Amino acid sequence: MKIPSDMPRLKGFRFPCEIIAYAVWAYHRFALSTSDVEDLLAERGVIVSRETIRLWVNRFGGHFADCVRRHRPAAADKWHLDEIVVPIGGVNYWLWRAVDAKGDVLDILVQPQRNAKAARRFLARLIDRFDESRVAITDKLRNYFKPIRDLAPGADHRAHKGLNNRIEGSHRPTRKREKLMGRFKSPRQAQRFLAAHDQINIVFRPRRYQLSAISYRHARADSFDLWRGYAAEMTA
Repeated sequence: MKIPSDMPRLKGFRFPCEIIAYAVWAYHRFALSTSDVEDLLAERGVIVSRETIRLWVNRFGGHFADCVRRHRPAAADKWHLDEIVVPIGGVNYWLWRAVDAKGDVLDILVQPQRNAKAARRFLARLIDRFDESRVAITDKLRNYFKPIRDLAPGADHRAHKGLNNRIEGSHRPTRKREKLMGRFKSPRQAQRFLAAHDQINIVFRPRRYQLSAISYRHARADSFDLWRGYAAEMTA
């Protein structure tokens, strides 16, 4: 990734913005560990520890995710909602996720329960951010029914497991990263990482099967331009 070398150095940081932005991009864009990113930077003459990379990812991942949310187009009015179990410290937590009809992740929320209260909390968070949807598609979990009826009375609720394949595929990157990281260490870490990871991947994973080679290259160039702008906005 070519990021302008004249970007300012952040106060309190030894390396300039473009180095930090590259490390965050590589970590979230590919299934890499912090050691892998350390080796990539070392090959480019940047000597930094894996612990420093971890701190960069934790510190600035949220910044890039916020930038993506700010510039993303309006969400489609058809939502797919689902939840998967995420073992953390020997305890099962639930990762609630919503995607729109285009497959873009709207939001995620890690919660200790899989009940109507948890469903209501997640749905209220979605409606507060995106307003009410026209269609809400879920599996047959009964805990969705009353919250959707109360919070989105105008939505067409379709409860059918076969209709929710769109979101089933969006869980795969989470499982991949979970395995690579040796499982998440805490609910807070899982929430912070996945909230950034899902948003960053929206930018760098255009639906290649829907694009010609030239269109895909243009989309990729646009993604890099966006990332350069986001890097320029970094603050300590």
